This record gives sequence, C-alpha cells and structure tokens, in this order.
Amino acid sequence: MSGTRPLVEISMGIEAFASEWLHCDRISSYLARMVSHNRTDSLLYANLMSSALNELLETAFAHHGPEGDFSCRVSRAGDADVIELDLPCDAAALSFYSEAARRLSQPDLAETYHAALFSPGRADPHLGLLEVAVDYRARISIQPEQGNRLKLAAEMALEGAAA
Repeated sequence: MSGTRPLVEISMGIEAFASEWLHCDRISSYLARMVSHNRTDSLLYANLMSSALNELLETAFAHHGPEGDFSCRVSRAGDADVIELDLPCDAAALSFYSEAARRLSQPDLAETYHAALFSPGRADPHLGLLEVAVDYRARISIQPEQGNRLKLAAEMALEGAAA
C-alpha cells in the first residue's frame, strides 16, 4: 500500500512457519509489541494488534502454497497500521483466497460474519478474515502476485476508533 512507513518485518520459509501452530501466536505477540511502543495505551494496542494479526497468521498457516518464502510486514500509514502477508500460493490456496475476497466485498459483511460465527457444526474457514474485517474494521485486500504468490493486506486504525 502506498504512503506507508515500514515498521517491522519477519520472513521465513513457509515450511518452517507452517511446522508449528504456536508460530502464529509468537509472531503476532512479538510484532504487536514492537509496533505498539508509541501508542497512547501501548498495552491495549498491543493486545488488539496481536489478536488481529494472529487471525491473519492462522489463516496463512492453514492456507498457503507448499513451498517458498513467507513474510509478514507491518507498516504505518497515518493513524492506521497495515499488515501485509506475502505467501506462496498454489491452486487450492488461490481458490480459498479468491472466495475470501468475494465474501469480504459483500455489502452485508457483518451479517455474513455473524452467521459464520454462530453457525453450528464445523467452523467457517474464512471466519478469521471476516472477524478482522468486522471486529477490527480492517480494509482487507487479497491480490495474486506473479510466481505463484499471494499478498494479503489488512489496514486498520485500532487507536482512537469508536467502539
């Protein structure tokens, strides 16, 4: 996204990232603390950022291509933070993220999220992305990139937003 100031980035092979579910929590906690140091309530901001970032990382953990590098970058654009995930993408992942992009662009997004949240049975695979879009008022973009890659970006202003 243009007009952003890079804050922190982590990069690793997708095989290493996807080898352990706890990587999602550890990476989200670390990055959230790093970018929250200068916020009015840094502890609250770190908790909110960690929660939103964890949902995005868990989605990437579950849906990615089989090989290549993975990166997570956090930048700042004014009052908003921008999280960008760059990950390898195969046909199955592209299908998943294409459907997610379609659902995230629906005008009744909050209703879609609540229906998925309270649906009996197996959890909706897009639930984390829907949660970030609705609960954190994030603008999420999903773009296929050349070389079987995908970029998922979420822009959100967590500080000062009306509850």
